[in-house]
Amino acid sequence: MNNILELNGVNKNFSSFSVKNMSFALPQGFIMEFIGPNGAGKTTTIKMILNMLRKDGGAIKIFEKDHILCEQEIKEKIGVVMDWPFYVDEWTLIDLEKSLMPFYARWESEKYKALLADFHLDRKKKIKELSRGMKIKTMLAAALSHEADLLILDEPTSGLDAVARSELMELLSGFIEDENKGVLFSTHITTDLEKIADYITFINEGKVLYSGTKDDLLERYLIVKGGLGVLSAGQKKQIIGYREHGVGFDGLIEKALWKSLPKTIITEPSNLDEIIVRFTKKGESA
Repeated sequence: MNNILELNGVNKNFSSFSVKNMSFALPQGFIMEFIGPNGAGKTTTIKMILNMLRKDGGAIKIFEKDHILCEQEIKEKIGVVMDWPFYVDEWTLIDLEKSLMPFYARWESEKYKALLADFHLDRKKKIKELSRGMKIKTMLAAALSHEADLLILDEPTSGLDAVARSELMELLSGFIEDENKGVLFSTHITTDLEKIADYITFINEGKVLYSGTKDDLLERYLIVKGGLGVLSAGQKKQIIGYREHGVGFDGLIEKALWKSLPKTIITEPSNLDEIIVRFTKKGESA
C-alpha cells in the first residue's frame, strides 16, 4: 500500500511557535483526520505541505514525489479547501471557473455546475455576496471539479450548518471509494469525521502526539471516574488530564493501566473529544 502523503521530520520555527519533527503518513484509499486544539499547528503544517510556507527542515512527499521539485505536477492533482477563500471578491462563480480552469488539465465544467446546483449556489453571485458557509461550499465545488486524487481540507466545517456538514461527509465517503485517492481533513470538531475517518494524526503545540488508525487510538484509552480519596498520588499521575470536581474525579487512562486502580472506579469508552481535551491539558505525548 503506497502513501499518498508523507511527512518526515518536518520543522518550522517562528519567534513564538515551532512545528517540531512533524512525521506522519496517509495511505492511499483512506481519510485522515488531522486533529488538535486551535493553535496546535494544523494550518501551518498544511501550508508547508502546499509549499505556501517554506519548511525549515525535513521532507514532504505527495504521490511519492518531492512536494517542491514536482510542485506543478502534484498541485494538478490536489483539491484544497482552506478555512477562508483566496478568491477575488468581485468575481462571480462563473468568473471563478474561468480563472481556475487554465490551471487544471482535468477540469470538468459540468461537474462544477452540478456541484454548485447541489450546494444551491447561484453562479452569478459574487464572492463578496456569499456567506461564510457558501464560500466554503464554493471552495468544495472547485476542489472536486478537476479529478483531484488528494483532498486537503483545513477546518471547512466551522462555517457549515448540520445539513451541509452531513452532505460533505457523504461527498468524502463517495470520493474515497476510489482506492487511489486520499483525504487529509484538518479540524478541531471531531464529531463530523469520527464515523468516516480511518486514520488520526493528533498534534498539539507543533508536535505529533499520535498518528495511526482511529480504532487503535480509541481502543487504547478509557475514561475513568471515581470518588475523592480513593487514589494514591502515584495512581493520580497515571491519569491523563486528571480533574477533581465536587466529590469525585475524572480523567483518561491507558487501558493497560486501569486494572491497577481500585475496583470502585467506573470506566467508560473514550472518544476523540475527550482524548484531545485530556492530552491538551496534560501537554504530554501519547
